[in-house]
Amino acid sequence: MVAHVTTVAFQGVETRPVDVQVQLSNGLPAFAIVGLPDKAVAESKERVRAALTAIGLALPPKRITINLSPADLQKEGSHYDLPIALGLMLALEVIPSDALDGFLVLGELGLDSKLAPVSGVLPAAMAAMETEKGLICPAACGPEAVWAGDLEVLAPIDLLTLVNHFKGRVALARPEGVVAQDTDGIPDLRDIKGQEAAKRAIEIAAAGGHNLLMIGPPGAGKSMLAERLPGILPPLTPKEALELSLVQSVAGILKEQGLATRRPYRNPHHTVSTPALVGGGQRAQPGEISLSHNGVLFLDELPEFNRQSLESLRQPLETGKAVVARANAHVTYPARIQLIAAMNPCRCGHLDDPDMACSRVPRCALDYQAKISGPLFDRIDIHVDVPAVNPVDLSLPPPAEGSAEVAARVKAARDIQTTRYAGVTGAKPVRTNADADGTLLEEVAAPDEPGRALLADAATKLKLTARGYHRVLRVARTIADMEGTAQVRRPHIAEALAYRRIRPTG
Repeated sequence: MVAHVTTVAFQGVETRPVDVQVQLSNGLPAFAIVGLPDKAVAESKERVRAALTAIGLALPPKRITINLSPADLQKEGSHYDLPIALGLMLALEVIPSDALDGFLVLGELGLDSKLAPVSGVLPAAMAAMETEKGLICPAACGPEAVWAGDLEVLAPIDLLTLVNHFKGRVALARPEGVVAQDTDGIPDLRDIKGQEAAKRAIEIAAAGGHNLLMIGPPGAGKSMLAERLPGILPPLTPKEALELSLVQSVAGILKEQGLATRRPYRNPHHTVSTPALVGGGQRAQPGEISLSHNGVLFLDELPEFNRQSLESLRQPLETGKAVVARANAHVTYPARIQLIAAMNPCRCGHLDDPDMACSRVPRCALDYQAKISGPLFDRIDIHVDVPAVNPVDLSLPPPAEGSAEVAARVKAARDIQTTRYAGVTGAKPVRTNADADGTLLEEVAAPDEPGRALLADAATKLKLTARGYHRVLRVARTIADMEGTAQVRRPHIAEALAYRRIRPTG
């Protein structure tokens, strides 16, 4: 007899069905797991054996073979413990032969038979929903699983509770969905005194979903401005919340196993490796760019990042996806992010201050800013200078306008874009002006004649690339949306051009 239990293997946020086949046969006692298991799966036999012993069930002195099918698919993670244990219990006729029909199973076992939480429960639950199955998972993951839809979810605290449920002694109730509670407050824009031009740029970036680069001396407030951006962004839509929760579930960082409610803000250190930034590693985990999906990725001290890591951002910024290539598989994670970057104008940071600048000016600035490649620089919509704060501004009272007032204007502009792009289809969904491609921009952001003439003249003098030309149109379209203007006009083009910095060359 061969017992069958269904579970899944993860490839990014996608799942592949795995058939856990359990066979007990005569021969020398052995416990073998085949089907390309990794170390965590291979070690599951010891956890399973101890967990079964904890509930008073001893394995017979037979040859036990566990086959994870398809055999050519790499199996990674500890969530195979529960399917293997239940397969053994089916083979031993401890639970009814039809108990697991119509269920997808995943969970990690402790030596005392308690079920420990595992990552990836939400995508597994969605896979179960699509195949009209129920889901069996640890109790801690139950609130996460029910967000997949109206499916049967069994979330026992331990193995014995699940056995009693199958035998009719205990009835497991369906878990209640939980929304993650964010206890960390978001700083308010009202805390920043002065820097009105930079605040304006932050508001435009938030309104249109644009990438932003801030250049200024140390202590000018670049990091403070970036930290306050999530506070003026619109709330996550239900679709965006589910997309983000899928990534966080696979990464194992979903708060309280509840649906995400706040746009993420990630701030990796400049020593971050390329796999940690874009995704990869031994198990092809999502990187910072995917953990920032539908939110903000802030890169402080941009030139200090590894050149290879920065160049790896170029494709995800265009496509909204991070592709992790491995020898045996290609894993794709969503990565629709808003890149906010900050840097000093030169290595010493005081390029514009003759009293503090180093003796290598302007060579110092040229060498430092040249660490950012032209193609990456071109993919950033808005470049804004953040000068040193005037000490007089610090003594002034806080500004009357804070994050709440700015967020209201940002939401109004986003609502206009949502209506505009509601019927647009394509390879990459268009939700904001930053997502619009060249053909669409010519339709929705066509400027008036004075604006067109100004843009054409500026494109020639500034030597704008085609990408740079369209990014000016995107920013101008956002500025017009913030004013509630149907057509892009010359003043909108002029302001957008002011945010297009000419990259210094050696």
